[in-house]
Amino acid sequence: MRYPLITLFFCFGWNTYSQAPLADSLDQINSIDFKKAEAEVRVLPKEKQVSGTIEYNFQILKSIDSFYVDARNMNFDEILLNEKSVAFRNTGQRLWIKNEFSPSENNSLQLKYSVEPKKAVYFINWKLHEAIDAPKQVWTQGQGRYTSNWLPSFDDQREKVEFDISYQFPKNLEVMANGELIATSSNDSLKNWSFDMQRPMSSYLLAFAAGNYLMEETESSSGVTLQYYMPVSEEDKLEPTYRHTKQIFDFLESEIGVAYPWQNYKQAPVRDFLYSGMENTAATIFDHAFLTDSIAFKDRNYVSVNAHEMAHQWFGNLVTAETANDHWLHEGFATFYALLAEREIFGDDYYYWKLYQSAEQLKELSDQGKGEKVTKANASSLTYYQKGAWALHILREKVGKEAFNTAVKSYLEQYKFKTATTNNFIAEVEAAANLDLSYFMAKWLNQTAFQGFAALNSLKNSEFIKKHLEILALRETPLEKKEEVLSAALDFSVSDYTGQEVVYQLAGETSETAIKLYKKAFETNNIYVRQAIATSLERIPKQLKSEFESLLDDESYLTREVALLKLWMNFPQEVSTYLDKTKGITGFTNKNVRMLWLTLNLITPDYEPEKQQEIYKELSGYTSTYYPIEVRENAFGYLYQINSFTNQNLLDLMQGTQHHAHRFRDYSRQLLAELLTKEEYRQKFLALDDRLSQKEQEYLQTKL
Repeated sequence: MRYPLITLFFCFGWNTYSQAPLADSLDQINSIDFKKAEAEVRVLPKEKQVSGTIEYNFQILKSIDSFYVDARNMNFDEILLNEKSVAFRNTGQRLWIKNEFSPSENNSLQLKYSVEPKKAVYFINWKLHEAIDAPKQVWTQGQGRYTSNWLPSFDDQREKVEFDISYQFPKNLEVMANGELIATSSNDSLKNWSFDMQRPMSSYLLAFAAGNYLMEETESSSGVTLQYYMPVSEEDKLEPTYRHTKQIFDFLESEIGVAYPWQNYKQAPVRDFLYSGMENTAATIFDHAFLTDSIAFKDRNYVSVNAHEMAHQWFGNLVTAETANDHWLHEGFATFYALLAEREIFGDDYYYWKLYQSAEQLKELSDQGKGEKVTKANASSLTYYQKGAWALHILREKVGKEAFNTAVKSYLEQYKFKTATTNNFIAEVEAAANLDLSYFMAKWLNQTAFQGFAALNSLKNSEFIKKHLEILALRETPLEKKEEVLSAALDFSVSDYTGQEVVYQLAGETSETAIKLYKKAFETNNIYVRQAIATSLERIPKQLKSEFESLLDDESYLTREVALLKLWMNFPQEVSTYLDKTKGITGFTNKNVRMLWLTLNLITPDYEPEKQQEIYKELSGYTSTYYPIEVRENAFGYLYQINSFTNQNLLDLMQGTQHHAHRFRDYSRQLLAELLTKEEYRQKFLALDDRLSQKEQEYLQTKL
């Protein structure tokens, strides 16, 4: 600690007489304006440490006696205000700077810090034995976890700063971060990556991702550089994963009417991410589970998440919500514009089908008395995303596309690099359309109930939806009375969605009429109609055996998975044929087909009995902590089905109960609770006590 004695005295004195903050967030926003930050950040993955320096340039707007920077659990080696030592107080949450400040420009705050982040930075596979060759990554998640865990910054999203950051990482990693990469340099085992931003942004949108990536680069029609990162080991998934990205980007720029506001746009997948994706400024991070090949693309692709996070670059990043009540200005807009982009790719029927599906969810919630206002703080994702998107869909229909687009453009331009409220946006629409929208706000934004009748009337603008609803209305009608209508719905070219509904209405039917319709459904060669047969038909009639077997050749991992299981159950005498045919198929990133195949192999006594140990070892090994969580969860599920857990599986499960990804943590805890209902497993877990971490031991004791 290199502070003069007088500085230490003032620090001690302040801690003695001033335990409460001397300014709150609102006062600070109105009193001080942080303009720019220049930082050097060093990341040591093996040690799980971050250290560095940051210098803020700021302007004092009115006289104050203190200000703060959010800094969670950080140690500071040096704190300089305008290059001089200054009194401060480190609460463990915030660093408070004490002084008498008068209005002034060109002030600087220099901080030298170190921290072991408890949140926001995630170190993947850095504690493994050297013999295990598994991808190592480091990535961040600022929203909901706060960037202030690894960089002295601002949790208040209203504070916008231009950040220029250099990162030091081990040489063997590629680094993606906000801004334009302007320089790299190497020093011993470390490599320095310098990124430049030219516009201010909220701190929660700062991010980096580091791993063994390759990167492909292209340009939008407007000349913006688009960069696609992909783990080297999964290079073959780059094109299908990022398919349509340029088209989405070009569409959003054109539809929104405001040029993309940042220097470039890049995206990188990471393992064990907390959410589907995160719209960090110009640097989206998304979950590894969305990596896809061309077969998986049909059932699970990145297009929707891709479009959603990209739309956030305008809605949330360029213009940020003023308060928690305005959060739908981020999520509702991103969902709506993503849906418009998907409409451009997949067509009108897709657009209205997605609206129909979300309307069903919202109506059900509303009928249960659980509906929420779009403008409610801390509302559910369904409310912010889907009800918000529906509100914008209805609003655009009400005022017309031209007025709507004019209003959106004016809203973005007026509040760019600032914050805005719901009222700010509505005022722009009222001005563009010359309408009073108080009734719209009351019904769609500030009412808990979902406007089901209005939504239905809007959906009926689609001829496809009208025809689909006619088929839906036949669900309770006897098959003989609707045969002709159902058959006509399977005529070329069959609708993906209505064709599936026809198949679902055949469930449980075995008459000649049903068999005839099933055969026609098979013959459509529509992958989704055939998939509906696979998922809905439990007992396979012999008349459909050959058709059902053909599902194993469909270009869909979901269809192949379900068809393999159904065939195994219905025709045990031919199991070897089915297992031979699907032996080399992996499936989605969660290895859905492979794990089903391994499990069926194990419970089919006469199939490859000499390989049982090898097969079990593979299936059991997929719970290991170095696999992506979607793989681990699938493996745990199958091991539970065959009731065969090794001690290592149980150790892996206990690790899962403390995992940073909440969805996997919740799954692991539920499975643990189920296993602990059986005495044999209670004893097995007790015997593991000395091999568990302290947190795992404590959690296990609460369950025992």
